[in-house]
Amino acid sequence: MHTHGNKGGSMRALSGASLTVVMLALLATGCSQIATLQAAKAFKAANQAYQQQDFKKAAELYEEALHAKPDLATAYFFLGNSYDQQYRPGRRGEEANDALLTKAVEYYQKAADALGQSPNPDEKKVGKLALEYLVAAYGVEKLNDPAKAEPVVQQMIRLAPGETENYFALAKIYEDAGVYDEAERMLQAAQQVRPNDPAVYMQLAGFYQRQTDFDKQIDALNQRAKVEPNNPEAFFTISTYYWDNAMRNALLTEADKRVQVERGLEAVNMSLKIKSDYMEALVYKGLLLRVQATLEKDAGVQQRLLKEATELRDQAEEIKKKRQGGGAA
Repeated sequence: MHTHGNKGGSMRALSGASLTVVMLALLATGCSQIATLQAAKAFKAANQAYQQQDFKKAAELYEEALHAKPDLATAYFFLGNSYDQQYRPGRRGEEANDALLTKAVEYYQKAADALGQSPNPDEKKVGKLALEYLVAAYGVEKLNDPAKAEPVVQQMIRLAPGETENYFALAKIYEDAGVYDEAERMLQAAQQVRPNDPAVYMQLAGFYQRQTDFDKQIDALNQRAKVEPNNPEAFFTISTYYWDNAMRNALLTEADKRVQVERGLEAVNMSLKIKSDYMEALVYKGLLLRVQATLEKDAGVQQRLLKEATELRDQAEEIKKKRQGGGAA
């Protein structure tokens, strides 16, 4: 009897222990559900405040949502941006203001780490956006820390080696830092990735213009025209730079200036061949002819060129009037 009593007591004790485990599990599940509901409620309210551009309130609510549910990864991006939106560049150096940007960087990085490799396309997009905003936070107008921006953009390139925008961003970081060889190398890397992308050549042309390397600038614009042979704007753009160089480059000899004008006319004629009523191209052809007239010694040739330039101007004006009339109608 005594033995049976002990056995029954042990069974009762075991049943009590099992019940405690079950109760704790149910309690944990209930707490988890409550936390999830609290996070969802706070996240919804935070999104509403964010849309209303009440970024201070949004930040508080995103913090609340993440406190309840730390794995709500998308909230990290919006929390970071809520702090970022409150930062004022004109108050740089003020402790409270600078702290906003420090928090923005922290949460952008958390969002990027959590979402950058997500199998969910929407989450991955937010992770990519977080990296872009992180780079901007390290930019000249904010933290002005290119050394910290550089590895972030390098990470973006590794994640998406086919996206030229990342190469452009890294090139800008190098250019802003005065590391021009690396900036050029990044733009050339973008060209290798997408040799048929006109935007690559426009980026190169802009870089060479800032470096005052006219020949390389024109070469980039010519390469752009090769990949866009039916785009009149591509050839028109070339003509504008030839005209500008012929007009403003005091180092050009008369013979050099003549070559610049001739090449400009070749480009603008290609543009007009594709689109005969291209108003801007007509204007620039007239401008190029007027420069050419100044280089001619023969008065008759000068008059002929000036007359043609005037006719082109009048033609452009007529097209402009028709466009304005159509717009008014």
